[in-house]
Amino acid sequence: MIILGVQEVQLVLISLLVAVAGLATAARLANVPYPIVLVAGGLVLGFVPGLPHPQLPPELVLVIFLPPLLYSAAFFADLHELRANARPISLVAIGLVLATMCAVAVVAHAVVDGLPWAAAFALGAIVAPTDPLAATTIARRLAVPRRIVSLLEGESLVNDGPALVAYKIAVAVAIGTASFSLWHAGLDFVISASGGVAVGLVMGWIVSEIRRMLDDIPVEITISLLSGYAGYIPAEALDVSGVLAAVTVGIVVGWRAPRISTASMRLQGTATWETLVFLVNALLFVLIGLQLPLILEALSGESAATLVGEGAAVSLAVILTRIVWVNTIPYVIRALDRRPAQRARRTGWRMRLITGWSGMRGAVSLAAALALPTNFPQRNLVQFLTFAVIFTTLVLQGLTLPALIRRLGVRDDGAEEREELAGRRAATEVALATIDQLAGEDWTREDTAERMRGAYEYRRSRLAARAGETDDGDGYEHRSLKYQKMIRRVLDAQRAELERMRNSGQISNAVMHRLERELDLVDEGLEI
Repeated sequence: MIILGVQEVQLVLISLLVAVAGLATAARLANVPYPIVLVAGGLVLGFVPGLPHPQLPPELVLVIFLPPLLYSAAFFADLHELRANARPISLVAIGLVLATMCAVAVVAHAVVDGLPWAAAFALGAIVAPTDPLAATTIARRLAVPRRIVSLLEGESLVNDGPALVAYKIAVAVAIGTASFSLWHAGLDFVISASGGVAVGLVMGWIVSEIRRMLDDIPVEITISLLSGYAGYIPAEALDVSGVLAAVTVGIVVGWRAPRISTASMRLQGTATWETLVFLVNALLFVLIGLQLPLILEALSGESAATLVGEGAAVSLAVILTRIVWVNTIPYVIRALDRRPAQRARRTGWRMRLITGWSGMRGAVSLAAALALPTNFPQRNLVQFLTFAVIFTTLVLQGLTLPALIRRLGVRDDGAEEREELAGRRAATEVALATIDQLAGEDWTREDTAERMRGAYEYRRSRLAARAGETDDGDGYEHRSLKYQKMIRRVLDAQRAELERMRNSGQISNAVMHRLERELDLVDEGLEI
């Protein structure tokens, strides 16, 4: 085990900054999701002369990286979508995970000389869970039906738990601390999963109750950052699934968030989490990139052609297993379940093909590979094969997915836009009713109520026109856009004046930022 020294920490941090700034800029310029650029950039960084090749203690990798990634993904999970798509999500999040693990184990055991079965199954478990970030970014950009995005996000949210439970069992067998029994493995799987969910429910309720009583943004954000650990660490101490505990905490807190957070907390918290998730992903890719030279040096006895061939074989097993699964298992289910309600939710072959080609691997697989114990058999080779799968799926599938979507002609069904319009209209009606109610209060002014009523009545008319219920849709929309454009110009002028006053010393920097934030909140409410 190599412990990071002061100089190495400094160089790793510099490498991280380079990854964050340079690779993010490259991803934006290339108009591709940043994980695709990160995996290539991490590979390049590993071979930059003079950079260290540090290793974190394996037992700390999962604890450090997984809880925030799992919590952040679960926080925004839609329970209604998860419930509506429970069967297809379960088929890929559990069934496909186990199928991928077995397929990869068979291929890896066949192509890699001397790889024990337990190590092969551990490799399968490592590369089984998907990372939806790149796929959903592309899908949203190309406006595919929302159900595809919901399925990909739901799958990734659930499949980490089964994959990492299987991973721990396989690793324990591989290093000789446990023996394999199908019955005991199945029982351990059920106990670990149900125990993790139970711990997550309890800790999620506790965290949300604590936050409900607070009104201190820095403290709330700190608690938010620690919430994933609040589920993960107790669950691991009880020898149940910390992954599912962290996910459950995220779901519970996310569902209760509208009632336990203020607007300011949500704005600052969202920005904090977006940055943190990006940094965690970047750090993982940088770390594996910096360790690649060490891994390749340890594998120097193998020819480059052999390593490439093994990586290609395992990657092909991962990709083909998913494509075959999503294009065969639904037909088996259809033959068994012919209920009309289920027929109405069936997906066509185009959507299944897109879903099958969207099985990219990422941060969770990286973290699991880095966390392998130092006495794990052929550890370096397993880590190399993991990186090969991540690189292949992200680069090959990530770069070709947009062309596939365009070729198949899959388009958005408008469900999200219709729901957004319905939400805006409902909120406007409630606003008008509340204004009428408040107009009779002693502390309100009639002219204030009339001014607000006029604004919301215009908004109601505009939304009705957008819904096609009146004939003046273009007129309302045109006037609204012009009005919002005018507001933005006025806001820009105010920001410029505040900056001028700050620069001339008339107001402090703190005052400028406080007033600027108020203008930004108004700006965020605009629809243009």
